[in-house]
Parts: sequence; C-alpha cells; structure tokens
Amino acid sequence: MTGLTTRISVLAIACLAPALLAAHGVSSGDQAILSEGGLLAYVYVGAKHMVSGYDHLLFLVGVIFYLKGLRDIVRFVTVFTIGHSITLIGATYLGIRADEHLVDAVIALSVLYKGFENLEGFKKYLGVRTPNLLVMVGIFGLIHGFGLATRLQSFDIGADQFLAKIVSFNIGVELGQVLALIPIVFLISRWREKESFDALYRSVNVYLCIAGVGLFCYQLYGYFQA
Repeated sequence: MTGLTTRISVLAIACLAPALLAAHGVSSGDQAILSEGGLLAYVYVGAKHMVSGYDHLLFLVGVIFYLKGLRDIVRFVTVFTIGHSITLIGATYLGIRADEHLVDAVIALSVLYKGFENLEGFKKYLGVRTPNLLVMVGIFGLIHGFGLATRLQSFDIGADQFLAKIVSFNIGVELGQVLALIPIVFLISRWREKESFDALYRSVNVYLCIAGVGLFCYQLYGYFQA
C-alpha cells in the first residue's frame, strides 16, 4: 500500500508541477485590480495570492501533518502567521528587497525541511536531535513573509495610503490562509482515523521532500536565467 501511494504521489507531482509553478507569479490582471480598486482590492489580491501560494501551503501541510490536536495546530499556525506578517509588512514598508527567485528557493527548502523532519530524518540519517519545531516554524514564517513582500513590491502600489495598502494585503493573506487550511485540516483530521493514515503520512512527506527539491532547482534555474 505504501509503495502504491508513493507512486501515485510522484505521478501527481509530475502532472501538477507545471500548473503549480505558473500559479505563483504576478499578473497584469492583479495589477489592474489594485490600480482600479481601493483597499479591499489589496485584501482580495492578498487572499488570492495565498490560496495559490503552493509553497506556503505545502509547508503548512507538513506542519499540520506533524500535529494532532486543534490547539497545537492553532498555536503553530499563529506563530507562522506572526512571523510572515512581521516581514511582509516590515520589508515592504521599509523597501527591503531581494531577488524573488532566491527567496523562493529558501522557501522551497522549508518544504523539504518539513517533509524530512516529519520522516524523522534528523534522527535516522543525521543522528542529531530534531530542532524545536515551534522555533523553526517562526523562523520559516519570517522567510515566507519576506517572499510575500517581494511579490507585493513587484506591484505598483503608489505612495498614497502606502501602509494601509500593505496591511490590507496582509489581511488578505491571512484570510486566504484560513480558507485554504480549513479543508486541509478537515481532510487530515478525518483521514487520521483510518488504517491507511500511516501510508498516507509517509507518502505525503516523501512528496514534500521531492517537491521541495524540485521547487528549489526551479527557482535557481529562474535566478540564473534572469
């Protein structure tokens, strides 16, 4: 069962990768929405960006798979949210920029990290103690937020209501994150009760490792081709 599930996961990666890689860019349509709309337009685009932000969601899936109780899920997602809100708002407001491909490459490594950690890779393959998960989620939240900041700075948002626009985009990101996580948490919680959960757990985390490596290579390729 485990081997079959893993093969299905790998096949899904191959089929979905092109669509996923194309989903994370900045579109002229979004720029038009921001230019013609008010603060609510920034909320909308922020939510849309998070819902299509597969790298952010893959990392959160890895976090949720490791946790069992709703209280823990809320606690860890809150830490992640605080982390990415700090860097999204701070970096955008202060005009701190970085190449988006390099930032997204680090985000891809966070996906690899979470899958590797969930498979007890630190203990099995490195012979070391697993780093504190809450601390690492906070650190990766800061990195993910910087990635969101590079996206927001790719838009022409003007000088009028500058901070309000940034905060509105961040609110949208939080709303999009909640909307995306509700079905994910529901499905994982329901599947946890089934006998096939162990096979699913392993196959999904193998998928996260493969996806992390693939996204990392893709972003490096984009960096060197730019």
